[in-house]
Amino acid sequence: MADRTHHILVVDDDDRIRDLLARFLRERGLRVSTAPDGTAALKLADQMQFDLVILDVMMPGLDGFEVTEKLREGGQTPILLLTARGEPEDRIKGLSLGADDYLAKPFEPEELILRVQAILRRSLPQMRGPEAVKFGDWRFDLVASQLERDGMPVRLTGGEAALLAALAVNPGDTVSRAALAERAGGEAGERAVDVQITRLRRKIEDDPKAPFHIQTVRGEGYKLIAQPEFGRPAG
Repeated sequence: MADRTHHILVVDDDDRIRDLLARFLRERGLRVSTAPDGTAALKLADQMQFDLVILDVMMPGLDGFEVTEKLREGGQTPILLLTARGEPEDRIKGLSLGADDYLAKPFEPEELILRVQAILRRSLPQMRGPEAVKFGDWRFDLVASQLERDGMPVRLTGGEAALLAALAVNPGDTVSRAALAERAGGEAGERAVDVQITRLRRKIEDDPKAPFHIQTVRGEGYKLIAQPEFGRPAG
């Protein structure tokens, strides 16, 4: 079974560069979320699990070095710094703060991809998330995006599967509506997330009006109460 799609967070205050990077990475089969500044990036990192953060250094507010420090306080997600400042002392500073690699602008897109692939190869064996979650009679396989009840497959729409996967990556943790909308492609908006959650509950919950598995966290978002599985079952 193939690994799940790697999830990349691209952080750059330049809309054009951010959109170009996101499009190029998606064309290579990667899943991409974006943030326009350091504050937004840290909020997303609190709500979702990323395999790599591509982070511009020179941003207003929190710069890339400050964001790197804060990300390192909370975890070991790999970080690739991008900057027009190519001086050795800046590179040394970024790496000393915990960045995994450093790429000076302008750069060739193919070089970026090669560096991304190298970082993922080095880091993912140490940071693999759950491959599935179980809740009640249900099991959701994050690798295959397949929901089963007592071993029998249950059909989900693409949007429902994307939202369930976003909740299942960190079971028990609250995921905001904004993060769920981003996970589903960012086009449908937060209202559509509520509609999709309602549909999921109708399929999963014994009583959709009093949900047990997919819980609402008032004023914040939703969370999935489930048990993670880190090893695939035999057979």
